Amino acid sequence: MAGAAPAPRGSPGGRRRLRDDGVRTATSAEQTKVEDIVQEVFDAYKTNHHIPQFILQREKHFHYLKRGLRQLTEAYECLDASRPWLCYWILHSLELLDEPIPHSVASDVCQFLSRCQSPQGGFGGGPGQHPHLAPTYAAVNALCIIGTEEAFGVIDRQKLLQYLHSLKQPDGSFLMHVGGEVDVRSAYCAASVASLTNILTPALFAGTAEWIARCQNWEGGIGGVPGMEAHGGYTFCGVAALVILKQEHLLNLRSLLHWVTSRQMRFEGGFQGRCNKLVDGCYSFWQAGLLPLLHRALHAKGDPALSMTHWMFDQSALQEYILLCCQCPAGGLLDKPGKSRDFYHTCYCLSGLAIAQHFGSGDLHHQVVLGAPENRLQATHPVYNITPEKVVRAVMHFLQQPVPSLEPAAE
Repeated sequence: MAGAAPAPRGSPGGRRRLRDDGVRTATSAEQTKVEDIVQEVFDAYKTNHHIPQFILQREKHFHYLKRGLRQLTEAYECLDASRPWLCYWILHSLELLDEPIPHSVASDVCQFLSRCQSPQGGFGGGPGQHPHLAPTYAAVNALCIIGTEEAFGVIDRQKLLQYLHSLKQPDGSFLMHVGGEVDVRSAYCAASVASLTNILTPALFAGTAEWIARCQNWEGGIGGVPGMEAHGGYTFCGVAALVILKQEHLLNLRSLLHWVTSRQMRFEGGFQGRCNKLVDGCYSFWQAGLLPLLHRALHAKGDPALSMTHWMFDQSALQEYILLCCQCPAGGLLDKPGKSRDFYHTCYCLSGLAIAQHFGSGDLHHQVVLGAPENRLQATHPVYNITPEKVVRAVMHFLQQPVPSLEPAAE
């Protein structure tokens, strides 16, 4: 049944190790190795905690994030073309932890992102870099999190609309950047920034929903382009874009539901990104974030089996994986035990934790917080992955401004 409650971890439907049926392969060996490491984490936890109490190391994560916003080590040099992403990952993590951003810091971020904005419209990965849809999405989200007049004023909406049109392809898809590749990420990034800033027009997204629907494959998930393997990141981008465009019905929702719920690992509790891949903390959002979107779409179709208190995945198991296996003792979160912390995984592990803790909104809001009550995070919007209040503030601000013209402004 679609709305069935998650199975307890000790029940027959709970934690299960991989059975390779006596046929050992490279991937089954890697999976077994990860399960062994996770088992060691679980065993160590049981040995050290006679009374189970899962703790989110809020203070350590806060200090890790706060330091990163001001100064990064040379290890981050490889992300020089992703600097708006670093702003977004850190700011969103802080808002989930309900940590206020000092006005001076917020203003500095606004000024930095304004230097990343291209004269052609959109944002580049750093000052003076060519515009690209990925850092454009990150910059707009970061500015919406800050949510001040200064932040909103950074975005040149007319140039942004012109930039999005320059990337639009005849089949409805979008390039990631001028002369760049096409994939589902670009459709989502374009739809996200356009809807937040009130520049979404029928002409801009003509044919986009139909193109995304063609990316759903026989597995049920969505690939980067039509005919490609289903992938958690692309599937989230495709579904979220269709939600923005109000075209979710173009997908086979039942097939999609089967695919995404099958990506939650039966032993670890976290999610994998693709069939036959290893668990990864970042998919705590990319995959689990799909379930609220699917819930809403199936509810709109009148599905009688839907729960009104839980999403269609094991929310407690995901929280257990994040809290036990993805926290670095020094602060920050990570992919899986043995991996290094980084701001990307910190952002998406916390985002997935928030999805797992909060069901619905308003009168239907229901919390499932594993461990101490202090583990509770702020809710995140499953389409934009910033807090719902920040989405409303941005949308209301930009709705007061007319949709800009494509014609150049008069001198």
